[in-house]
Amino acid sequence: MLPRWRRIISKMFIIPQRYVLGIMGLLAVCNAYTMRVCLNLAVTQMVNNTKSEESHFDPDACPDDSEILVNGTVSLKEYAIFDWSESTQGLILSGFYYGYAITHVPGGYLAERYGGKWTLGIGLLSTAIFTLLTPIVVKAGGATWLFILRVLQGMGEGPTMPALMIVLARWVPPHERSRQGALVFGGAQIGNIFGSFMSGFLMAGNGDWANVFYFFGCFGILWFLFWSILCYSTPNTHPYISDEELKYLNEHVTSADTKSVRDPVPWKAIVRSVPVWALLFAAVGHDWGYYTMVTDLPKYMTDVLKFNIATTGTLTSIPYLAMWISSFVFGWVCDGCVKKGWHSIKTGRIIHTTIAATGPAICIILASYSGCDRFKAVAYFIASMALMGGFYSGMKVNALDLAPNYAGSLTAMINGTSTISGIITPYLIGLLTPDSTLSQWRVAFWVCFAVLVGTNVVYCIWADGKQQWWDDVRQYGYPPEWKHGSIQSSSSDKEKNKKAESAL
Repeated sequence: MLPRWRRIISKMFIIPQRYVLGIMGLLAVCNAYTMRVCLNLAVTQMVNNTKSEESHFDPDACPDDSEILVNGTVSLKEYAIFDWSESTQGLILSGFYYGYAITHVPGGYLAERYGGKWTLGIGLLSTAIFTLLTPIVVKAGGATWLFILRVLQGMGEGPTMPALMIVLARWVPPHERSRQGALVFGGAQIGNIFGSFMSGFLMAGNGDWANVFYFFGCFGILWFLFWSILCYSTPNTHPYISDEELKYLNEHVTSADTKSVRDPVPWKAIVRSVPVWALLFAAVGHDWGYYTMVTDLPKYMTDVLKFNIATTGTLTSIPYLAMWISSFVFGWVCDGCVKKGWHSIKTGRIIHTTIAATGPAICIILASYSGCDRFKAVAYFIASMALMGGFYSGMKVNALDLAPNYAGSLTAMINGTSTISGIITPYLIGLLTPDSTLSQWRVAFWVCFAVLVGTNVVYCIWADGKQQWWDDVRQYGYPPEWKHGSIQSSSSDKEKNKKAESAL
């Protein structure tokens, strides 16, 4: 029984603590993405992209009624104090993902060993502080210092997804994972919506781009204060969870009780697991398409479709709003179909991953062939991101299916490796679009199409939705091929092996 003071506090919460955690997790991802992507829009106002009409004539160029030409060149913006090429901008935008990839596996290890609460909280707090320092750093050291700062920001955010996966694995029953996954990871779209809209608002009317970093840095620090008070790594360490909810979670969540000592992470078995490789391919493909949209859509809106910064901020946010809403729809549909027995978890993951890959791949190609029809192009981008919402109830929560006990380490490996897409795409697009013309962007979108479709085919063939034997050898025993190998099996081992054979 809870002490009296804890019972009083627990009754103050109208909703269960796992949903409080879900909401704070949503805000965590929201903060992570606002601080990650705010530079994507700000850089369009930081850089003096003055260009001569004669030297960069584009026959497919869209009209820009807001351009004021002086002696054949575009007039300067007041705060556009940097002269960076497209490739330099691409390198700066990719800097975040170098650091992001480095700390994924260490972050997953720390979350599994010490709990996800502080691993996630301290990481995002450091990113918030670096975001606040961005205007000072870039004015002092230019592109080089900004690149280094972005790497440090990425290192702070690297543990975010592994730590969240660990927390969710401790708190969320299997039949609620698609919905909770859509809620928590849908924070990415809230972050993109809020980040894009507020960035456009803060820089509208020739506003100072530095305000963007001050605003989102303070927002991240405020989140950390609430996270520290309200959230805990496991139900059993939560000081004012109700007795009913605690009992329910300990009965329905495989890893809710973490008092027992876990085996070391079975990296060799993970690396040799075919479903893990399928998940990795799907993650690389998704991230390629997603980072293409997140990182470079503001530049496409500004440089190709010629929207002003306020309109760019608003229109850039709409596709992410569509993705956020659709993620809940896909989540409810997937959970409902699994619960009713209409299809297995594996089939559900494949269906929704395919929707989230092939749909956007087709839509971005259609957008690039819409030319200067702004309405049609934006409509295709919105449809693309709406279909990508199936990702959360597809392969995003698949790590929880495969390895609830090692969800943090598995997610760290998958996310850390797939971050290569975030490193490559901004720089590659900068190289493919040196003049930022429509025809050059079309080539970049075709590359994205090929990656999305190709990786999805791999996932469809080798994906799985069952807990893997290596996630808990003590429960399932060793795999069948080890029975007569170097490991000597006792009678109890043979019983475990029979369980393993039936589970595989």
